[in-house]
Amino acid sequence: MVRIRMQRLGRTNRPFYRIGAMEKRTRRNGPLIELLGTYDPLEKDAQKQVKLNEERVKFWLSKGAQPTDTVRDMFAKRGLVDVKAWETARGYDKKQLAERLAKAPAPEAKKEEKKA
Repeated sequence: MVRIRMQRLGRTNRPFYRIGAMEKRTRRNGPLIELLGTYDPLEKDAQKQVKLNEERVKFWLSKGAQPTDTVRDMFAKRGLVDVKAWETARGYDKKQLAERLAKAPAPEAKKEEKKA
């Protein structure tokens, strides 16, 4: 499965990211299939922070590539993904997380078990 995600570059305290299509199983800074854009969080001008090749992004999304949550946020702000579907997916993820936390035993109960 192909994922669209960010690769961290730059030096300490000066991050710079490449946005690219890569195989899901590769490490974070592994080889890219294709470079789709860049993200510079330190850039003061918001228009220059994210640079995307929108034509290629649409191509990879049409082929079934899955963007990570952060990249999906960037795409939603630019209108490259369906915002309604994105919001429902985020709501579903939050709902599952809340259910998982409700089922997990409280940390205090674990401490009491160890003492006994």
